[in-house]
Amino acid sequence: MQTIILNISGMTCGGCGNSVTRVLQALDGVENVTVDWQAGRAEVALQEGTSTVADLIAAVEDAGFEARAN
Repeated sequence: MQTIILNISGMTCGGCGNSVTRVLQALDGVENVTVDWQAGRAEVALQEGTSTVADLIAAVEDAGFEARAN
């Protein structure tokens, strides 16, 4: 298990945080997601050998936000 921290911009409310949580949880190997929309941060517990950091970023960006790994 690895923990990935993403810096996410464009979240303006709790609904945005919920959207980011949903798209990340839908990815293969994601065990847990904690999103702090006010801080612009997501912490993702990810099983090794499944989704990649690039997959996480792509999912967030497909949802309409900007993301980069910390």
